Amino acid sequence: MKNSILAIFAAAALVGCKKNETTATDNSADSLATVSTSDSATSGTTTDSAATASNTDATGKTASLSDQDKKFADAAAKGGLMEVMMGQLAASNASNATVKKLGEMMVKDHSKANDELKAWASTAGYTLPTSLDAEKQKKYDELKAKKGEEFDRAYTDLMVSDHKKDIAEFKKEASDGTEASLKSFAGKTVPTLEHHLMESEKAKDAVK
Repeated sequence: MKNSILAIFAAAALVGCKKNETTATDNSADSLATVSTSDSATSGTTTDSAATASNTDATGKTASLSDQDKKFADAAAKGGLMEVMMGQLAASNASNATVKKLGEMMVKDHSKANDELKAWASTAGYTLPTSLDAEKQKKYDELKAKKGEEFDRAYTDLMVSDHKKDIAEFKKEASDGTEASLKSFAGKTVPTLEHHLMESEKAKDAVK
């Protein structure tokens, strides 16, 4: 009888061991699956991060300036300098109060725009022209030689024609330029130039 009872216990113990082995095996398999899944997820994340880094590198570099960018930057620098110089002439030489105020506004607004353009050039590593070209110097010299009402008419005529050209050039850069900061500068300056054109036309009408 004792032998029978022992045999039953032994059989039960063996079954129990086998169950534990199966459970352990199952748990082990589950763990491996979990690790595998985790590795895959981590691998995917790493791949994504690498791709993101690659994109950042590609877009983060300052792109070389296009011919359009260079042409615009040079023209804006020389044009802005001329506007300030002529504005200073108008503020002191104009005989009409409206023309004097127009000149003062040009000095203030274009000095600010010139400073923003210089800041951009410093960041971009681009050298801007620091003096007028022959054509603009000639315009300045001719205006400087005029006095009284003749000066007022000549100055307002120049401000109307020059700002029409400026607006077209700044709009072109805002749409066709390749360097983001320069395009932004051009776009945000357009409303100021349009205001200048409107005020120049008013001043021109006032001195006809």
